[in-house]
Amino acid sequence: MAMTHELGHVVAGLCCGGTLKQADILPWHLPFSIFDPDPYPLITLWSGPILGAFVPCLVAALVRHVWMWFVANFCLLANGAYLAAAWLTGDRFLDTARLLENGASSVSLAIYCIVTIGIGYVGFRRSCLAVLFSEPKTKSNLNSDHS
Repeated sequence: MAMTHELGHVVAGLCCGGTLKQADILPWHLPFSIFDPDPYPLITLWSGPILGAFVPCLVAALVRHVWMWFVANFCLLANGAYLAAAWLTGDRFLDTARLLENGASSVSLAIYCIVTIGIGYVGFRRSCLAVLFSEPKTKSNLNSDHS
């Protein structure tokens, strides 16, 4: 989730003509990207949660496998929860405060959080149940699938 989210910031920032000064997307690190200058900071900032949530959903729709939907629904839920939690903490270095600083509407943030958390929760719960209670593939039921 963190990698797709941060790559969303990086791709958008570069596409909008920003100069990437520093970035870290390594696993087990807190990912970040710093653009200076960033001609369109709202696009760069919104692209993290938007691409971070919806690119995995697009991949899941194309791949059509239960495990990919598990990941995609987690990404939806996690991106919404991240913006909501960052809003509550008010940490000025997190995306929500930076979005508000750069002119994002609190209504747009609330809508994003409600939609992604709502859909993500329902989908992630369904995906968890599907993964946990799916019949394991064995030789006998693999052969019966083809008959």
